[in-house]
Amino acid sequence: MGKGFFNVPIAVNEPVKSYAPGTPEREAVLDAYNTMWNSKVDVPLYINGKYIETGNTRTMSAPHDHQHIVGSYHLAEKSHVETAIATALSARDAWANLPWEQRAGIFLKAAELIAGPYRAKINAATMIAQSKTVHQAEIDAACEFIDFLRFNVQFMTDIYHEQPESTNDAWNRLEYRPLEGFTYAVTPFNFTAISGNLPACMAMMGNVVVWKPSDSQIYSAKVIMDVFEEAGVPPGVINVVFGDPVMITDTVMDSPDFSGLHFTGSTFIFKELWKKIGNNIHNYKTYPRIVGETGGKDFIIAHKSANPKQVATAISRGAFEFQGQKCSAASRAYIPTNLWSQVKDLVIEDVKSFKMGSPADLDNFITAVIHEGSFDKLAKYIDQAKADADAEIIVGGNYDKSKGYFIEPTVIVTKNPKYTTMCTELFGPVITIYVYDENDYSETLRLVDETSEYALTGAVLAKDRYAIEEATKALQNCAGNFYINDKPTGAVVGQQPFGGARASGTNDKAGSALNLLRWVSPRMIKETFVTPTDYRYPFLG
Repeated sequence: MGKGFFNVPIAVNEPVKSYAPGTPEREAVLDAYNTMWNSKVDVPLYINGKYIETGNTRTMSAPHDHQHIVGSYHLAEKSHVETAIATALSARDAWANLPWEQRAGIFLKAAELIAGPYRAKINAATMIAQSKTVHQAEIDAACEFIDFLRFNVQFMTDIYHEQPESTNDAWNRLEYRPLEGFTYAVTPFNFTAISGNLPACMAMMGNVVVWKPSDSQIYSAKVIMDVFEEAGVPPGVINVVFGDPVMITDTVMDSPDFSGLHFTGSTFIFKELWKKIGNNIHNYKTYPRIVGETGGKDFIIAHKSANPKQVATAISRGAFEFQGQKCSAASRAYIPTNLWSQVKDLVIEDVKSFKMGSPADLDNFITAVIHEGSFDKLAKYIDQAKADADAEIIVGGNYDKSKGYFIEPTVIVTKNPKYTTMCTELFGPVITIYVYDENDYSETLRLVDETSEYALTGAVLAKDRYAIEEATKALQNCAGNFYINDKPTGAVVGQQPFGGARASGTNDKAGSALNLLRWVSPRMIKETFVTPTDYRYPFLG
């Protein structure tokens, strides 16, 4: 604890910069983008505070211009992963025993580095290699990541202050130890903030980490590594490896010292990792913690009392920002017959007004999807909708990968509430709408609940408060984050802790103390002041 009970700076959400014409942040991010675009970065592994070049490399390209090489990264061999594990274990004792306020200072510094000198760079890296618009990069790579770091420090101190009752006879103390062994972070391409937060929040609680970022996010991961190094994360605490995910994961999970998985990615992969942990359970020194945030088939349901323009905006923003590549993106909507004509016209008008192209042009609202595999999958579903009798594309439906992986924002209307794209997670700029009889609201709520295996986010739009209450109750199990009169995306750290259940994950709520509690192993200490000297209790006479 050190020599005092220390108060950390009160966490506040980082203000989102506008990047409007003429602003200094607009000039700074475009300068960083152009500089980084016209140079090439080499990204080694990062193990024990050293950059490791293996010589076995792969190139990185921009999704919106896939022939343009922005750099390369080095692939780990099994020996490198083993070294990362050994290094983490060697660093554990010193890191775990470092007073908490010293760990807090490191990550608070990281937050301010991102807010200041690294802001343009981390945003530009996210724009280039993940094809985010400047606004999407700002709310993710800068603001949300800063918020995670600041609020997690505050949550950490709140956790440490939570202590049991004591009496005159005994002093009861709860010690929040890090997990015994090392932890494993597996992070996605779509949110730079998530990629930084998953290893950072575990390390903040005194754990040591092996981190495997997505192959499609390595450019901005390198910036995160640079920030952590400058902020003072000691060698061995966070080790970064790239390469064959199966080999890396098998090596990690074969270790008896593996103690926790922090994962964001696909539902199928998460279930496979869970099964692998189960198969290895007799080999581990402790039961590993398993935390995962996975897929979603997120919904919007409008009541007949809703405002059509609000419904249309919730669809346009919720479905198409960052090309629908958010686990929270709206990908199915239920619109009543009395509103459909107006909502349809407004959504078509919105989509036709979208500008699409490179994020370097700040007038563009839509850019490319992440890679060719995603492009091909989306094109297949769009083609199928064109051929199916129970589906109609009312706007969009075109695609082109000659230069970049561009999928037009696409709206499918179906007569079948269980149509394929009403049930299957597509992870792209495609939303499917089912028009229901305005008097069948209650039945449609049951349909929303029963249609998907996922339970991540959802939204209801209505003026009628009875309708809002009915939806809140009927849909309580099919959305871990539920929005009233808003789109189902845009959770803010410290305001809307994020996560879902069912096939959407373990619902451990990133951006809250609930998540951090998963990365500690509490020890109860009872100190008795007057120790008994006779075994006999009064009942014995």
